[in-house]
Amino acid sequence: MAGLDVDGMIQRFKERAVAVKKRNLPPVGGDERQAFIKQAEQDFMDFSIIGDATWTFDDGVLTLTVDFNPPEDG
Repeated sequence: MAGLDVDGMIQRFKERAVAVKKRNLPPVGGDERQAFIKQAEQDFMDFSIIGDATWTFDDGVLTLTVDFNPPEDG
């Protein structure tokens, strides 16, 4: 597919995951603070999952594969 840069997309997701980790907490408290923290945790997880994906593009179908198996110590 012309113009599709999957490696670039995956790299941007990796960068977003790092940015979420570095994100400062705004000066809010209570429920708003908890909501912000929860959203940051979800953003980090989502961005990290896509950032760790490998991909294939076959017959017009982009497939992202994410291995959730723990790494083997070798």
